[in-house]
Amino acid sequence: MSLAARPAASAIDLNRSAVSRYIQLATLFRRRIEQGVWKTGAQIPTVDDLAVECGVARATIRQALGQLEAEGLIERFRAKGTFVRKPPETNRLWCEVETDWSGLLRAREGAEIEVLGETRGVLEIPAPPSEMGVKAPRYVHIRRRHWRDGQPFLVTEVFLDQRLRSKVTAADLRGKTALKLASGIPGVQITEAWQTLTIGTADVETATALQLPLNAPVALVRRAAMDQHGVLILVADGIYRGDVVRIDIKLR
Repeated sequence: MSLAARPAASAIDLNRSAVSRYIQLATLFRRRIEQGVWKTGAQIPTVDDLAVECGVARATIRQALGQLEAEGLIERFRAKGTFVRKPPETNRLWCEVETDWSGLLRAREGAEIEVLGETRGVLEIPAPPSEMGVKAPRYVHIRRRHWRDGQPFLVTEVFLDQRLRSKVTAADLRGKTALKLASGIPGVQITEAWQTLTIGTADVETATALQLPLNAPVALVRRAAMDQHGVLILVADGIYRGDVVRIDIKLR
């Protein structure tokens, strides 16, 4: 597609999002490679042409292309230009956010869980997705990070009824999802559970933990569980990398 055939620069509005401009443009350019608009082996438009098209400074374009170069998608040659090296991996979206009970209990194949810290005697917890359930007297706060193939894809803040902590082993913390952690405790019966999902961007702490650029897209999931006594025994916040997550919902 020629430069003249592209949408006018005014059609690319980068000011309507809190995400950094270069990250928005990296996503746009990555999609062009993915869809074959910029074909493998072909030369892409120059920095000057892209800056005019997108209405940004050349430095912003260079930052965006730097993201793609770091991913191995493009190569830049002095005095020759920039060429597409390969398309994005088709299996990149491998992390499914489950929407059914059995799926939420299932650990992801090949995933490893790292325990980052634990604090006991916590009184304040994140608001659960529902107003149902009576709060426990105190909670233990466990922070974890999930890895696969050497890449962190999820950080979680787990708040568990402190009275149940002694029944959770170190192996449980390293191998079970939050809801499976709670449902597997002897004597505990989960009578109600909730999940909410929102889309956001990575703050400084999240970006560091997940090895992402600041303001990169993330999926935020809050889960909660109530036991047979009507006690809110678990609230867990999870933040997933937006570039590996997928949500499948069966409608019929």
